[in-house]
Amino acid sequence: MNAVDRELSIRPSVYKYWEIKKKFLHLSKFLGPAFIVSVAYIDPGNFATNIAGGSIFNYSLVWVILWSNLMAIFLQIMSAKLGIATGKNLTQMCKEAFSVRMNWFFYVVAAFAAMATTMAEFIGGVLGFYLLFGMPLSYAVVLTAIVSFIITYLQKYGQRVVEIVITVLVAIICVAYTTELLLAKPDWPQVALHTLVPSLPNSQAVLIAVGMLGATVMPHVIYLHSQLVQSRNHSISIEEKKRHLKMEKIDIIIAMNIAFIVNAAMVVVSASVFFSNGLVVDSIELAHKSLEPLLGALSSGAFGIALLASGFSSSSVGAMAGETVMGGFVNFKLPVNFRRIITMLPGVIVILIGINPMKALVLSQVSLSFALPVAIIPMLMITSKRKFMNEFTNKKWVNVLGVLIVSMIVIFNAVLLYLTFSGKA
Repeated sequence: MNAVDRELSIRPSVYKYWEIKKKFLHLSKFLGPAFIVSVAYIDPGNFATNIAGGSIFNYSLVWVILWSNLMAIFLQIMSAKLGIATGKNLTQMCKEAFSVRMNWFFYVVAAFAAMATTMAEFIGGVLGFYLLFGMPLSYAVVLTAIVSFIITYLQKYGQRVVEIVITVLVAIICVAYTTELLLAKPDWPQVALHTLVPSLPNSQAVLIAVGMLGATVMPHVIYLHSQLVQSRNHSISIEEKKRHLKMEKIDIIIAMNIAFIVNAAMVVVSASVFFSNGLVVDSIELAHKSLEPLLGALSSGAFGIALLASGFSSSSVGAMAGETVMGGFVNFKLPVNFRRIITMLPGVIVILIGINPMKALVLSQVSLSFALPVAIIPMLMITSKRKFMNEFTNKKWVNVLGVLIVSMIVIFNAVLLYLTFSGKA
């Protein structure tokens, strides 16, 4: 009997400790893909829509963050399940399941969605440099592009390296917004009330709410998650795949709830600081400048650091998602670096011609909410077919829930279109 066995036989508490440690080490092998995905849920587009929502409508739209997060958890589990069950990503499965014409449609919509999300992410990194260091925008554009390329290039050394870098950046964002919350001192009973009770104060709130939905539930990471799980998807047996899915669900729940807390904190801080002082914030620069006189230099510095970390991490994830999207639907492939340049161009143009980045960010997130059904519907159709999923085929209640989520998104978008074209939004 070795020393460990002898210790275990004497002290049951030690045995329990080793069991917990063993389970944690096993779980840690699977943690990572959802943390990469979670970056898309705390990207600069979230900063724009959440700050706008909080400064204009106080705590009224916090419930949108909660419901968007619940939908995100459901959809990311669906994407991970598809990847684990089939051994392929969603774009590759669409190629098998649908006609060439439909795949071209999916490809075009997904490509525009990738451009919209990369624009938001790229602008965030540029503004982070500008706000923190007073750097000219032209220099900030070049630096943001370089950093994004470097992080994405790390895939060459394995996905785990990218996961570690992204997790560190997410941790920086979390620390920064925890600092903001402590300084802002929000009205917590009101926060709790508006988290649980839905309300839309007026028609303008619909635009912001749809933007928050588009910024929280992201189409490009629905494609990406099914690809990220492949790095750990070496199992052949059904039981091993089921264990993998169970671990990935834990990964998703942890990562998505961290993203929820950060998003909610953005709205709460904006409401506590800007709305309570009668400030309507329509630009990220104004948000940064207003924080310092209201809460001090620590707050504005934390905001800039969070924005910079968000821009770096999310632009890298956007590039990874773009590679997945453009590599699966159709037999039309462009060089990786050329694809990244194309997706970054809209952000560069917005910065250089002087369009208000805050407005561009909000509108980009609204456009993403329109692209969502094009990602979700094919995924639900594929995961509901036994010939593709075998033991992992969706149960009836899962299909019903999926249809309800798609319906909510479509109805929300239809209301937005009506309000926009009638001049009421």
